[in-house]
Amino acid sequence: MPPYPRRLINEGENVILDLKPHWWFFARDAIATTVMFGVLLVYLWIGDTRIIGTAMQWVFILGLVAWAGLMVIDYLRWTYTHFVVTDKRVISRTGIISKRGTEIPLDRISNIDFHQRLIDRLIRAGDLNIESAGRDGKSHFDFVRQPDAVQQEIYLQIESNAKIQASWSRPEPMAAVPVHMETDAADQIAKLAALRDQGAITAEDFEAKKDELLGRM
Repeated sequence: MPPYPRRLINEGENVILDLKPHWWFFARDAIATTVMFGVLLVYLWIGDTRIIGTAMQWVFILGLVAWAGLMVIDYLRWTYTHFVVTDKRVISRTGIISKRGTEIPLDRISNIDFHQRLIDRLIRAGDLNIESAGRDGKSHFDFVRQPDAVQQEIYLQIESNAKIQASWSRPEPMAAVPVHMETDAADQIAKLAALRDQGAITAEDFEAKKDELLGRM
């Protein structure tokens, strides 16, 4: 089971959930397998090819090939299907040769709801619907494992992401200058001004020293 390719995760982005479809994804394969085993048992029980006939044998062989092909294709589809939640977005990616994907930034999600039938509740699977401000508006995801827990986790990531963005937009408070530093600088500037007035230092020296003192505050 290959995980979601890390090359598709942005720098500084953390994967919170990387889910495969629930095993209920293989329900139709289980039904097909049951039918094939039933046919096989009948075939072995009869045993006499003259009764079955050549045509029926070919039908059975073709059905067996179709069953095997269905199993392989569905397993590959399951293997290459990902439902990923990061601290920045929700990602869905599926496809063996041709790829299809959906990405929903957390800050665009407006609502999440899930649906479970009785059997879904028993096996802890279900469908998830995510409404967003994107082009499609609503995205539907099937065979999600524990959709109620996934819904809660997405909401937690949305809240955490909103707090981080709010902290970035909030201006940092200016550091307070200690009162004693202001007093010391004012006294030194006054003394320098007196020396300037007495001719002990030039006006240029006074301005340079004053700028230096003010720069330390």
